[in-house]
Amino acid sequence: MTPRPFGKTGLAVTPLCIGTSALGNFPAQYGYEVDDERAAATLRRVLQGPVNFIDTSNEYGGGESERRIGRVLKEIGGIPPGYVIATKVDPLPGSRDFSGTRIRASVAESLQRLGLKQLQVVYLHDPEKITFAEATAPGGAVEALVKLRDEGIIQHLGVAGGPIDLMLQYVATGVFETVISHNRYTLVDQSAQPLLQEAFRQNIAFVNAAPYGGGMLVKGPDQVPKYCYHPADAATLERVRKMQQICREHDVPLAAAALQFSLREERIVSTIVGITEPKRVEQTLQLAELRIPETLWQNLQPLIAAGATGVL
Repeated sequence: MTPRPFGKTGLAVTPLCIGTSALGNFPAQYGYEVDDERAAATLRRVLQGPVNFIDTSNEYGGGESERRIGRVLKEIGGIPPGYVIATKVDPLPGSRDFSGTRIRASVAESLQRLGLKQLQVVYLHDPEKITFAEATAPGGAVEALVKLRDEGIIQHLGVAGGPIDLMLQYVATGVFETVISHNRYTLVDQSAQPLLQEAFRQNIAFVNAAPYGGGMLVKGPDQVPKYCYHPADAATLERVRKMQQICREHDVPLAAAALQFSLREERIVSTIVGITEPKRVEQTLQLAELRIPETLWQNLQPLIAAGATGVL
């Protein structure tokens, strides 16, 4: 967990980043509740441990993720030295309002919930909700974020979303110093390769989210027959069954292979893993540090390669 340069920001982050979407209590997506006490205990453990990077968003749990982080930060006297907390701007729930006015309101809400005067990293979240032209128009989301950075309210800007072609458009603006891609660089789907390469070329910090694809690459396709929270097709399910069998033959958990597939890619600065209870911190570190023989990667490679152009 040695911190590495976060692109050209001057910050340094660990190869693992703790995702806090489920910590905001989002049972509709994750299928379970996370109460205040469990969330606080998890965050305390994270802030005492070797991982120095936490990812949240204005919309997670209707703002509850940020509020819970803010309460723990207040309890411990603020962000510990060397830690980085990133959040994201979002429209009001149920709306497509990504206007400059809404961006400022989203940032103000995040500052209040987190109990901070300045935000270290702020991402434009899921910009596919509007067109690129809308986002980059005068008075739009991108202009508002740049002004907030120039005013010193935000230190560094990023963009976090899904469609790779759209994300490449945002990267090409020269505005953003970091990019998050989710579910598109995993054992199943590597369609983020063009974005990964372009970010690397520009020294933009590439952060890889959802290395487990929403759970299938932890529990296997028979327990979780979904990828990115949507039903997976028969070919993908069969491919992951074969991966699972190869991992069993090498006495390696599928989850370890899934996590280390991201960690071993040198162009990826950090990998976001969601955690909702304290013991998961140690378990995730164990998966990250488990020795995986090269023969396993060789045996997996044909199955991995089948996802080069993606499954989403």
